[in-house]
Order: sequence, then structure tokens, then C-alpha cells
Amino acid sequence: MTLTPSTLFARETIWQSWLDIEATLAEVQADMGMIPDWAAQDIRNAASLDVLGADALRADIAITHAPVLSMSRLLAQEAGDAGAYVHWGATTQNVMQTARILLVREADAAIRAALDLALSRLADMAETYAHTLMTGRTNRQHALPITFGFKVAGWIEELSRSLDRLEGGARRLFVLPFGGAVGAMHAYGGQGKDLNDRLATRLGLSPMIVAGRAVNDIFADYAVQLSLLAMSIERIAGEIYLLMTEEIGEVSERLDTGTMGSSTMPHKINPKYVVGVLSSAMELRCLAGTALETGRSSHEGDAVPNQLVSNLLDRAVPLAWTLSESFAALLGRTQVDASRMAANAHLSGGAITTEKLMMMLAPNTGRAEAHDLIHHALEHHAGPEVTVADAMLADKAITAHLSEGQILTALDPAGYIGDSARIACEAAALARGLIKAD
Repeated sequence: MTLTPSTLFARETIWQSWLDIEATLAEVQADMGMIPDWAAQDIRNAASLDVLGADALRADIAITHAPVLSMSRLLAQEAGDAGAYVHWGATTQNVMQTARILLVREADAAIRAALDLALSRLADMAETYAHTLMTGRTNRQHALPITFGFKVAGWIEELSRSLDRLEGGARRLFVLPFGGAVGAMHAYGGQGKDLNDRLATRLGLSPMIVAGRAVNDIFADYAVQLSLLAMSIERIAGEIYLLMTEEIGEVSERLDTGTMGSSTMPHKINPKYVVGVLSSAMELRCLAGTALETGRSSHEGDAVPNQLVSNLLDRAVPLAWTLSESFAALLGRTQVDASRMAANAHLSGGAITTEKLMMMLAPNTGRAEAHDLIHHALEHHAGPEVTVADAMLADKAITAHLSEGQILTALDPAGYIGDSARIACEAAALARGLIKAD
């Protein structure tokens, strides 16, 4: 079955994942001589929800309130004589946690694929708009000229850190928490470590020294990394959303023909994709607090945080999957209005480049004095009909050191973008280097 965010932790998906664990356990135990080969084969043949019947399993769980017990009981019945070897030395939490980790791994691969697509699109943006002039903003006010590629570079580098954290969380999570009733492999005599190592290898997981059932920090860790990923995506999408404001109008969404904006205002075409990304990101980010509650388990087993872990993952992982795909889709529909960016960069009449003017004055006056001279000129020569250039040229303390040509050239935003273009191209290369090959 092809998994999707909506089916990842569906009841039938989880039940089948438990059956798969039971069958794999039996096969490994048969390889080790713990149980007969024929028993492992018969258990594998019976380990299908289609064979057991979802309705029968559901009915038994309603009676026992012990889902894995009900599953192993029905599996034993369907396996015939091999049923005597079902769930050999295992405990409920071994099966549940291992199965859930394997399902998270499937989702993690899908999340990474979506983020790779997002990285590819961000790399294209950074390169395409490496020289595209726009206004840099600090405290939501015009600061210095930058390029749109530079802005995207910041998004790329932040996303690269999110990926690094997520990969670390995945490495720590994709382990085998299979240690029997309390984690010390009591039922397997001296073969416990060998069984654990072999089962981990078969499932593509890493073995643990203490494969206990109260080990929830690995789940909390991964969920927190997802929340941090959501935080970064939210910041990026939030900037895009703000740049879509009509008063700014520097980016927009490419919408399909026939898309409607408002049921009452015919002129409106509301953003469609960015709002969904922001909503999902906010929801996922807020699950970090819940994740930190899951690690408060006691002794060698505690059902309360274990149930909380399941509920957390049920929400966080599909949400992260959907968010990552929606984010990539948003980037694929983001359109840049370079002319509007340039126009906005010139709104201050060159005021956003007065740092350049200050640095040209500084060798003659000192940096602090140069700063105050320019600030004084802007403050005392301002007026509705006075441009920034007029104010600078009217101030003799400035013209004593700089010519009219130097002043006018310095006030051109396009000539003061720093290393924006270089940084944009370096970030594009970083993004492409992070993309995993198929």
C-alpha cells in the first residue's frame, strides 16, 4: 500500500505494521534456531490483515483493550500449529514502538523528498534573482539595498540547518526498541543481544544497549526537530506573505485560471497557498511543548507518556509531511515582480544608501562624525520638495569632502548591494549540494 499523510497512521496501517513486525521477528528467531523454520513461514503467511480480518481484530480489541494481545491471538489462530511461536518473548510496547518507528521512517523519506524539491526551487530563485534589486528591511523599515537572491540565500541557509537537525533526530530515532518486558531481553537467555542485533539489521534500524519501553526521548527529539523545521518554514512563508501585501507587491502566487478570491468583493484575489503553509507550520511548531511532555516516563514502563507519544506522532508526522509538500508547492507558484522591487528600493529617494555616503565621508571625518553629519543633513534640510540628494548637496559639511557626482552616485541603490549576488550564488550551490540523489 502506498502511504500518504492521511493513511500513515490509519488504524489498518498500524495493525498491518504490527503483523509485519511479528512475522519478521519469527523469521529472525527461526534463523537463530529459537523456533522451527516451518513455524516462521506459516506465521509470515498468516501475518496479513486481509487474512485475520479487520472486523474480527476490531471486535477482539473492544473486548481485551489490549490491541497487540488481540492481534497476536488472532495471528496464532490463523497460523495453526505455528501459532505456538507467535510473539515469542516479545511485549506489546516492543511491537508498537518498532512498528511506529518504521512508519515514521517512511514519512521521513517523503518529507525529505519534498524538502529536496523546495531546495531545488530555492536554488533556482537565488540564482535567477542574484542581482535583482530590492529593499532590505530591519524592524519592518527600509534598511539597505539587497537583492532578492540574497534574501532567498538566508532562507536556504536556515533550511539547511533544519535539515541537519532533522537528520540528527532521524538518526537517533531509527533504532530498535525491542528488549522484552522491561528491556533486558529476559525471555531469550543468552541470545538476547544476538536477536536484537539481527532483528535491527533485518529492519534497517540501529541496535540499542538498553532497548527499553520507556525510551521516549528519541520520539520527543524527532518531534521537536519537526517543530523547528516548521518554525523555519513559517518564517520563510511569512516573509513571502508580507511581500504579497498590495502596498509592497513584490511577490505573488501564480494561480490557476478560474481561481476566486472573495465571495463578496469581486476585485479580490486572496493568496491561496501561503496561508495553508502558515497555518500548518504554526500548528506543527506548537507541538514542541507536547513533545517535551512525552519524556517524563517512570521506571521501565509507563503507559501515560507512551500514549501521549502515539498521539503526538499521529499529529506531528503527517502534518510535517503535508507541510513540506505544501511549502514546495508554494515556492513553485511564487512569482517575483522585479520592477516593483526596484521601485520600492527607490522610494526613499536614496536614503537607504546613505551608509555608503557615510563610509565615503568617514576617512575624512571619522565614522561617527560622518554618521552625524548625514543624519543632521536629512533632519534639517528635509521638506516636501527636498530630495535626499538636495539635502546632501545643501550641506556644506558634506560637500566640503564629496563632489556632486560622488554624492549622486552614492545615492543610487543599485550601486550598493554589497556581496548580495555572491552570497546568493553560494547559497544556491549549498542548496543543490544538500539535495539527495534519487
